Amino acid sequence: MKSNANFKRLVIKLGSSIITDKDNRFDSDLIKSIVAQVSYLADEGKEIVIVSSGAIACGLEILHLTKRPKELVELSAIASIGQIALMQGYRDCFSASNKQIAQVLLTWDDFDNRKRFLNAKKTLNKLLAHKTVPIINENDSISTEEIKFGDNDRLSALVANLLQADMLVILTDVDGLYDRKSGELIKWVEKVDSGILRLACGALKFTCVGGMHTKLEAIKIANHAGIPACLANGRTKDALIDIAAGKNPGTYFCAGGKQLARKSWIASGAKPKGVITVDDGAKDALKLRNKSLLSVGIVATSGEFKEGAVVFIADMEGSNFAKGITRFSSGSINQIKGKRSEREVIHRDDLVII
Repeated sequence: MKSNANFKRLVIKLGSSIITDKDNRFDSDLIKSIVAQVSYLADEGKEIVIVSSGAIACGLEILHLTKRPKELVELSAIASIGQIALMQGYRDCFSASNKQIAQVLLTWDDFDNRKRFLNAKKTLNKLLAHKTVPIINENDSISTEEIKFGDNDRLSALVANLLQADMLVILTDVDGLYDRKSGELIKWVEKVDSGILRLACGALKFTCVGGMHTKLEAIKIANHAGIPACLANGRTKDALIDIAAGKNPGTYFCAGGKQLARKSWIASGAKPKGVITVDDGAKDALKLRNKSLLSVGIVATSGEFKEGAVVFIADMEGSNFAKGITRFSSGSINQIKGKRSEREVIHRDDLVII
């Protein structure tokens, strides 16, 4: 792993398997250990942001429920109850180190809308400037199917991207990513590709939504934005301190090339509102020659979208290979598609190959 000098700002994701014990109750002893490590790193000048699951798990404990409901409205109600207990637990643990915490609840809309995205970024940066530890969770109480992240693994990757963090740390109840054939721990992953994704296994605990696959997908988002990641066991002694010091107690995932903040947002923060299908010539121009998308190469559009929307760009086989911000609405594009013109439908500065 890289020198600890590069890891000033860390986003740490804690799943329900870490927040709760084997009886699905808030594990105050383990959280105290993690908080002590966070406080130590903060005193060393590190900026720490925590993305924490656990509101639903805490709510289930308070209501004496042993089975996670499937209905979204029921889960929202349970999360509302549990979020108070979750934050109180964190506050009690951090108060011992005289550290101030802040609750931040987010939905997809906060990343999808560019203005809200930038406002969330400014708020979190201001909290860090005040030496506060932001604790982020999905706003389950108001989330709908359309604006839910689905899991906090993805949320943690988007937060790392939003804050241009130096490292994403995902703490779970296993030591890292294992080779399913040999049973050995994989210490180093150069790229999260299809072969690595096939190593994932599903979650079994009823308080968990994610599993290894969602963790790898989240790490892939972070790596694509130029952010390295470490997947480690949160119950390993001083795991966070070791990671921040450049050691590798789990599996380390290498970062790709650093992207501009705007392009990182296009790549992972915004939900595409439609699809623009292009011919093979346009695909080659975009992928191989870093060109802008012109109307002449457009074959069709799918979905209704406005000027300024983020859309997928697909090839003739229907595979999405890029995302970008369109300068024209779907209606306008359908009027000029295939026509030779110098008008740029998507400028190369607003386009990301995925």
